[in-house]
Amino acid sequence: MSGSPTLAGILDAAARGRFPAPDGAVTVVPQPSRRDAGVIAFTAHSVVFTDEDPRWVRSTLASLDCDALASAMNPRFLAAFLARTGRSTDTTDLLTVASSLPGDPPLELREIADPDHLRVHSARRRRDEVRVWATDGGVVVLGRGVAGRWETAVEVDEDVRHRGLGRALATAARHLVPPGQWVWSQQAAGNARSVRAFQAAGYRPVGAEALFTAR
Repeated sequence: MSGSPTLAGILDAAARGRFPAPDGAVTVVPQPSRRDAGVIAFTAHSVVFTDEDPRWVRSTLASLDCDALASAMNPRFLAAFLARTGRSTDTTDLLTVASSLPGDPPLELREIADPDHLRVHSARRRRDEVRVWATDGGVVVLGRGVAGRWETAVEVDEDVRHRGLGRALATAARHLVPPGQWVWSQQAAGNARSVRAFQAAGYRPVGAEALFTAR
């Protein structure tokens, strides 16, 4: 990448299999939007995206008594980041990505156009251009998230789990994203069912992400 790195450029390169050098460094880049700040940890290299002073980021990281490779995801740094910015977060996620697929999704879907639908309302707090489709027993969400990337999330009703529906919905998102685009998804590390479903649908792990949103 020429010039100063951007989060969008780093993510696009990672989707293509070109990762930051595993040199133990921390790269600090501007926030891609007011909404999104946070940390992405790749193998032996972390990226902090924030509009805070990079000198504060580096001095805070240097003050931690921990392995330097883990400093950007250390709970004390994340807590200091949240306190300084007044932002909120839920969890640290596994960040995964997949390429688009041609043709129609592998299951019948109906789009939910109601802006007051609970799933639509929830998704719009974190993404732009949100669209939601439903099928018997589940929904798939698609929208523009961090740095404009296409992001998906799926939800499966408890009484129809263990039938492959989560995998089918995650695969459907690869058909719904515009041709030639990447589709990203985050799974909580402890949500083993979701991790398995997305990896079975062809999503590749690229790192860990702690996303901080404006209150």
